[in-house]
Amino acid sequence: MGHDVHMPPLPHPFEVLSPDELRRRTSLKWSHFPPDVLPLWVAEMDVLPPAEVVEAVSAAMRAGDTGYPPDDHRYVEALAGFAAARWGWSPDPAASATCADVMSGIRALVEHLVPPGGPVLLPSPVYPPFAMFVREAGRQVVPVPLTAAGRLDLEAIDAALAGVVSGGAGIGASGRPPGHPDAAAADGVALLLCSPHNPTGVVHTRSELAAVAGLADRWGAAVIVDEVHAPLVPAPATFVPWLSVTDAGFVVTSAAKAFNLPGLKAGLVLAGPGSRRSLTELPQSVRFGASHLGLVAHAAAYRSDPTWLDAVNASIAMNRDRLGTLLTGRIPAIGYRPPEATYLAWLDCRDLGLGEDPARPFLKRGRVALGQGPTFGPGGEGHVRVNLACSAAVLEEAVDRMAGVVATARS
Repeated sequence: MGHDVHMPPLPHPFEVLSPDELRRRTSLKWSHFPPDVLPLWVAEMDVLPPAEVVEAVSAAMRAGDTGYPPDDHRYVEALAGFAAARWGWSPDPAASATCADVMSGIRALVEHLVPPGGPVLLPSPVYPPFAMFVREAGRQVVPVPLTAAGRLDLEAIDAALAGVVSGGAGIGASGRPPGHPDAAAADGVALLLCSPHNPTGVVHTRSELAAVAGLADRWGAAVIVDEVHAPLVPAPATFVPWLSVTDAGFVVTSAAKAFNLPGLKAGLVLAGPGSRRSLTELPQSVRFGASHLGLVAHAAAYRSDPTWLDAVNASIAMNRDRLGTLLTGRIPAIGYRPPEATYLAWLDCRDLGLGEDPARPFLKRGRVALGQGPTFGPGGEGHVRVNLACSAAVLEEAVDRMAGVVATARS
């Protein structure tokens, strides 16, 4: 079913499934903790997938179409149509490659662009697997602080790039310093961005991204951008694709987050015109990671009727506002800046007296599972991440439980 088909208004997607139905799921979110724990931690949504995805995967199963994935552009062409409709921009299918998922694509790029021991800059706090995968690849994690408002700190990025380059880590095989007009792009230094940012929910502006592109060009750094949360941007914020701002760098994305499909593996690596050569030099094995059913599901998601995603974003916005009201009434000492995007909220709990990892007492004493702030790197201490992709009742019960923990700690 294409974007020109209009369906009747959908019910709020997070209100369709009951807690009993959710607990029958065997994926990570609802199965990891005992039944008395409310799980608002890992990034899975409490939704049913779009009907088009269900039908596409079911049809493939009925037909026994479960072999190896095809070598074609159907997946990226589906993304291109989606991106053109949503953002007025679309990628070049010829400058793309499939991969197993976003993190495997990022690791492949890091290993190709940065020599062993070389630096990868991470604006932090940020999604924990970034640092984990960089370290496992034998590269150096260089945290760069965000601003107090959780935005990219351009001065800090500039200083960090200057630091790694002046230390010799950024000198490439050409022997010329990064930024030299004759030097190749990506002389061994990479900057890894999360756009929109996880966990703060910030949507980077066009001017911020252009400034980052300018710094990367000045210092000869490669930029790798994770845009997996890009469709999850409720109004009034506006998502800006990295490759609509600059011809250089790489984007790694998929339909996994926006359509709740992480269990059906399929990702895409996209290259700007100035970085296509590096894309062609990636190992062929990178392209073999996606599953055929994953490609079928993700392409169907991008081609599905937009009212499903619109309803999800509307429900996220409602829960974003609901959480603010609940915190103001029950735990006003928590610092809360409503996220511009994603279904994740980043809470500053440093004034609660619960230590550097407040998720621990919230879980132990309140039986509510939240993302642990310290795992997001420097700047995450004293914070928790809350998954808003749940029913109003679950969110309200979670805040009630958190309030009980805070009251007990202060009594």
